[in-house]
Amino acid sequence: VNQVAKLTLVRSACDVVSTAYASTKESHPYIRSVCDAAEKGVKSVTEATASCVQPVLTTLEPHVVAASEYASKGLDKLGEKLPLLQKPVEQVISDAKELVSSRVADAKDAVSS
Repeated sequence: VNQVAKLTLVRSACDVVSTAYASTKESHPYIRSVCDAAEKGVKSVTEATASCVQPVLTTLEPHVVAASEYASKGLDKLGEKLPLLQKPVEQVISDAKELVSSRVADAKDAVSS
């Protein structure tokens, strides 16, 4: 999870969502109260679940470590094959717009000729 969170694309997408969430909460008082209540609920559930799940996680720790190592190697390979993961979301969107615009221009040229 930490390795995924460190990917530029994931980190920048989380930043965009976090900024939008904070801005929405700030701008809309009714939404803020709903979000605050939801955040408290999630926090309570997380705390309650953590104490129940901890003994299971301790038992499964060797398996979790093995799965984590395997996932880490897979993410490394994925990062090599998809350089897109090392770009911020804004650049990915810009590149996609540019590609679509280029393809549309090519299609227009083909139709007009």
